[in-house]
Amino acid sequence: MSLDTTGSKSRLRLWLRLLKASKLIETELRERMRRELDTTLPRFDVMAALSRNPAGLKMSELSGVLKVSNGNVTGIVERLVEEGFVRRDAVKGDRRAFLARLTEQGRTEFERQASAHEGWIDGLLSDVEPDRAERLSVLLAEVAAHLEEGKRDEN
Repeated sequence: MSLDTTGSKSRLRLWLRLLKASKLIETELRERMRRELDTTLPRFDVMAALSRNPAGLKMSELSGVLKVSNGNVTGIVERLVEEGFVRRDAVKGDRRAFLARLTEQGRTEFERQASAHEGWIDGLLSDVEPDRAERLSVLLAEVAAHLEEGKRDEN
C-alpha cells in the first residue's frame, strides 16, 4: 500500500500545527486561570460539565464526559464541595452513587470564570477573521465527527 505523499505530508503538517496551536493556547489558559482566577483548567472543566448538566452527573458520567479517570474527578469534586461550588445529592436506588451539581454560588463563580475564559480565547485568536474561524470550526467538527464515527465502528 503506497501513501499519497502530498496528502500524507499535508495532513501531517496540519496535525503538527493543530497540536502546537492547542498546546500554546492551553499553556496560556492554565497560566491565566492560576494567576487571575486562582483555579485550574481541570476544575474549570468540571464546573463547565456540571453547568451544561444542571440536573447533575454521577461521578462515572462526569468522568466519561471529561474523558478522565474517576479518581481524577473525585478529588476535584471534593474540593469544589468544600468550597461551596458543588453539592452532592444521593441517587435514589443506589446508596453508593451520588449526583454532583453546581450550587448557586458555583453557577455564579463558573459564569465569572467562563466570561474570562471566553475573553482570553477571543484575544488569543483575534488575528483569525470571524468568517475564517467559523469555516475552520466547521472543518474541525467534521474531522472530529469522522473520527468518532470510526471509533464507534471499531466497537
